[in-house]
Amino acid sequence: MIKMKVCMLGAFAVGKTSLVQQYVNSIFSEKYQTTLGVKIDKKSVNLNDQTLELILWDLAGEDEFIEVRSSYLRGSSGVILVADGTRAETLDIALMLKQKVDREVGEIPFILLVNKADLADSWTIDQVRLEKLKQDGWFIMQTSAKDSANVEDAYMALASKLQEAL
Repeated sequence: MIKMKVCMLGAFAVGKTSLVQQYVNSIFSEKYQTTLGVKIDKKSVNLNDQTLELILWDLAGEDEFIEVRSSYLRGSSGVILVADGTRAETLDIALMLKQKVDREVGEIPFILLVNKADLADSWTIDQVRLEKLKQDGWFIMQTSAKDSANVEDAYMALASKLQEAL
């Protein structure tokens, strides 16, 4: 079994904890839970006859006033960036966090999840901007922690990228 540290990064209240809980425990809670510092969960996945243990570091939400601690990023094998489709500014924060990861630990496998697909009618993130990121090589998925849309697929996509990087 290969253990791989994956950091969940994004602005405050984008759904990082809800995505982890949906993926690891198949649950969603309407009750908002603020993450203080870091919460760690684990899930094993089998991919191409190999078992990867994803050690998911759910980091406290970041905004322009808070910097993700460099020590939390050390040893990361991959990153899941999360933006809230209903709050366009969260994409800017995800982009800034990606730059920080690149500076702190180098370029490692990552994906961008635009969460809250169940509220797609209320989205404010510019689709043209997302298409530009895709053209620049970003892997982007729309997810919903609430109804589990694409959650499993998103983590498996990152696991595949992690395996390719071995």
